[in-house]
Amino acid sequence: MTLSMYQASVPVFLRALGNLHHVLKKGEAHAHAKNISPDVLLQTRLIPDMLPLTRQVQIATDMAKNGTARLAGVEPLKFEDTETSFDQLYARIERAVEYIKGFKPEQVDGSEARQVTIKTRNGEQHFEGQAYLLHYLLPNLFFHCTTAYAILRSSGVEIGKSDYMGKF
Repeated sequence: MTLSMYQASVPVFLRALGNLHHVLKKGEAHAHAKNISPDVLLQTRLIPDMLPLTRQVQIATDMAKNGTARLAGVEPLKFEDTETSFDQLYARIERAVEYIKGFKPEQVDGSEARQVTIKTRNGEQHFEGQAYLLHYLLPNLFFHCTTAYAILRSSGVEIGKSDYMGKF
């Protein structure tokens, strides 16, 4: 049995975003328990030249929702990057999840050779669908989810690998 483009993308994206939501909840609870301003945690960076927690979540949701749309051959839904609270980040994740769930397998399956062009800070990047998914989308999604996890963990939030990975 072969793995379809839908199976290799949408369920993976949904799981990653669900787990990201979970670790953020633990981060918010930690901030309240330790009397840390949520704003401080949301603006925390691993090192000065990396993006803060809020931006990591924004990029992770963009990777998942935009990637699904591009694989389906449609223009991605635009989200404004205006979140400044945990509640707003949860709402963003939930909006992304609902958007992704709106795609049917037949929209994504067969996209292995679909031409995908994206604009990055390095200029336009051109991919075929399978390479876009395997070599760009998945690594970027997991990079930003992992970085969000690492920011929370380095801030003292009691989370571990099982929080990041979720339940099987």
